Amino acid sequence: MNPESSHPALETLPDSFAVWLDDMAMISVSGDERLSYLQGQLTCDINQLPEAKLLHGAHCDAKGKVFSAFRVFEHEDQVLMLMSKDSASASLAQLQKFAVFAKAELVMSPFKMLAVTGGAAESALNKHVGTLPDSDNPVISSNGVSVIAFNGHRSGYILVGDEVSLNYILNALELPCLGGSVWTLLEIVNGFPCLTKNAVEEYVPQMLNLQAIDGISFTKGCYMGQETVARMKYLGKNKRAMFALYGNSEQPIDASSMLEKQLGDNWRRGGNITSLYQADDGSLYIQAVLANDTESNDIFRVKDLNDTVLTQMPLPYVLN
Repeated sequence: MNPESSHPALETLPDSFAVWLDDMAMISVSGDERLSYLQGQLTCDINQLPEAKLLHGAHCDAKGKVFSAFRVFEHEDQVLMLMSKDSASASLAQLQKFAVFAKAELVMSPFKMLAVTGGAAESALNKHVGTLPDSDNPVISSNGVSVIAFNGHRSGYILVGDEVSLNYILNALELPCLGGSVWTLLEIVNGFPCLTKNAVEEYVPQMLNLQAIDGISFTKGCYMGQETVARMKYLGKNKRAMFALYGNSEQPIDASSMLEKQLGDNWRRGGNITSLYQADDGSLYIQAVLANDTESNDIFRVKDLNDTVLTQMPLPYVLN
């Protein structure tokens, strides 16, 4: 990897590195009724959080359209929902609106987030904090810092705590630290929804593959948007899914751009971008919602840009 590159391509990433999650945010939920309040708002069964330690989920409007997709865990005496900054403001405003009827307080968390990945990162972190989280215990806490496991093609750990503590750990790990946008690349590769502002309140959870990452409970009972989510499952109404695409472009690409699908010699509307990462060498990694019958050999491009031929990247899970 070129150490001067602020946006390295996937294949040039170091084997082990750290990255500040500058493009992410956390909503903090505190108060005696924090769990019961969230149970009626989120797609996941938040009552399982004390035992499960980590859940994936979505926050929807009344029509089932997603404000945010998140990882949720407990840190000290609060529940933290980790999501993209673009979706956090929309989710917080809606959650605060209904929280006036519950003993729950919702604010943007001041805690910082640092991710580490790679074998050397795991070994160094293990020496620093002791036992690391795993599938049976995905969150551990040590000296005011929570360590959360994340999985996929590029797995690792997210550290949550105050800036001084995380900087101390980062210095001790002696890892290269990359720019915050690299986290978007990891989310795309790992198939975790990372919504830009253009994708907020546009899709139901199944269109973002939330069911594939255990982000929807179909047994918990009522929550905001539950009727639409259930209809998509039991009546087979959903016709879209989230995919990862790879290509190359010399031109800067905007997340609001439309995608087109090749049909013979022609191009037709193919889907929309939920997030993207463009490397300094032009490598383009896109997370997009497409038709759920998209084949692995289908070809896409950014609308009207002939140099952006996009092909699928494998996801770390099976769509159903």
